[in-house]
Amino acid sequence: MSFKLLIYAPDVEAKPNGLDHNVESWPEILRNEIPNIEVSLVSSQGEAIEEIQDCDAAFGNIDSEIFGYGKNLKWVACPQAGPPAGWYHGSLIDSQVVVTNTREIYNDHISTHIMAFLLSFARGLHKYAPHQYEADWHRPSYPIVHLPDSVVLIVGVGGIGAETARLCSEFGATVIGSDPRVEDKPVGVHELYHPDDILGQLARADFVISTVPETPYTQNYFNSDFFSTMKKGSFFINIGRGATLVLDDLNKSLRAGHLAGAALDVFQVEPLPNDHSLWSAPGVIITPHVAGEGPYLPERRTELFIENCKRFANGETLKNIVDKKNWF
Repeated sequence: MSFKLLIYAPDVEAKPNGLDHNVESWPEILRNEIPNIEVSLVSSQGEAIEEIQDCDAAFGNIDSEIFGYGKNLKWVACPQAGPPAGWYHGSLIDSQVVVTNTREIYNDHISTHIMAFLLSFARGLHKYAPHQYEADWHRPSYPIVHLPDSVVLIVGVGGIGAETARLCSEFGATVIGSDPRVEDKPVGVHELYHPDDILGQLARADFVISTVPETPYTQNYFNSDFFSTMKKGSFFINIGRGATLVLDDLNKSLRAGHLAGAALDVFQVEPLPNDHSLWSAPGVIITPHVAGEGPYLPERRTELFIENCKRFANGETLKNIVDKKNWF
């Protein structure tokens, strides 16, 4: 079956992760792969509104205004795994339009970033770094977390969380997983719980790692109640979404000495303001939303999108279908 497709890619030269270095080649690839497909590549909202009116499918940040003109739409491809709040607007959620995202293409990069955080905490590197800045040959007996004796709780064991679980288990850690959708334990997960039962496991964990997306359920999920339930002297790592974590609550828990450290790649407000007290909180490692950076992302994104276009043309089930009401 042929179909009409809109690819909406504004500011094509400014996108992160090499997104639009490949997007501009998509129309030619698709025309070679799918007979009779009609593809429009546009870079402005006005062009998107004009072109979407008789399109069957669309890729990009299709906001509510653009979406309202897409009377024939059956599929929208989100360009991210977890888009900004508001991307899943009411008219999209209430429609019959299928939405897909780009989850899974970042699994290896982000899980490696998580392990860098975890290993830094386990060996005390976050404590040695300030001494290096002062050229201070300091040899205190900082605590070591022996990973074969440790428990790691991963909140969200989808693609990224599952790969992180596998890596943690390779270091000998006992891995507890929590996920609302996963029913069978991924490789490396020793115990699996529903999120409703997670609080009962917090006191066991030396490390709590969040990979969860922002959903109506996870907004402000990691708060003072959550941190007070965690094991004293444990570590918190968040590479999921900033909106899931109340930064002030984490800051208070760190400064009170309940948590030994935290590593964050995502924040409620980005960039994190330079006067935010979390910058100087004890035991904190901060990276500026770069956990997903790495090679091959444009190629993976292209491969996923082209595959889904072929499936759509053939009337087959698409990959990475989203639960729109939960935004993921």
